[in-house]
Amino acid sequence: MIRQPGPANSSPPYWQEAAAQLAAADPVLAILITRFAGNALVSRGDPFVTLVRSIVGQQISVRAADSVWARLSAVVPTMTPLAVVHTERGVLRDCGLSARKVEYVVDLARHFVDGRIHVGRWAGMGDDEVIAELTAVRGIGVWTAEMFLIFNQMRPDVFPLDDIGLQKAVGAHYCGGERPGRRLLASYGERWRPWRSVATWYLWRSLDPLPVEY
Repeated sequence: MIRQPGPANSSPPYWQEAAAQLAAADPVLAILITRFAGNALVSRGDPFVTLVRSIVGQQISVRAADSVWARLSAVVPTMTPLAVVHTERGVLRDCGLSARKVEYVVDLARHFVDGRIHVGRWAGMGDDEVIAELTAVRGIGVWTAEMFLIFNQMRPDVFPLDDIGLQKAVGAHYCGGERPGRRLLASYGERWRPWRSVATWYLWRSLDPLPVEY
């Protein structure tokens, strides 16, 4: 069953059930879930804005991304696909976006405007189907799509094998400090179905006490 995401700034309705099942099945996660009790994944923003921000932040520091986003928000105060499409490319460049990122943001906006991204259908689509739809946009790769499914759509069973933070955490807690390869990492993920997003979130928190946001 595909679960609907909750309203912005809300936690997933499945969180307590998932945490309880993971804690009962995995002693390491039980410790982490107790340590971070009262905290949970939170979804922020609408899909288009979240994806634009992900493109803005690619390969630059958080501080630089925040600066570019502030300037972009000033020239496109209502951040909608149509507004972006109708904004001159030079104006977008003046916000601090590279020529390539301007292409990516505009391509994303056109996918929304043309109906090639079907937000209204996502509730009935599997994770792989949504990932395929998103990665058809220039500048959005599998990792970005997976982060979107976790943090915006709050899908419960996403397992981002290429995420460095997840690799480090599994290595630290389960592999004696050695970072696991993809096959070994995937085998650990099998233990945590159908709550791999939740397990990943707690493992991220073990590396950084501040809540992970996207």
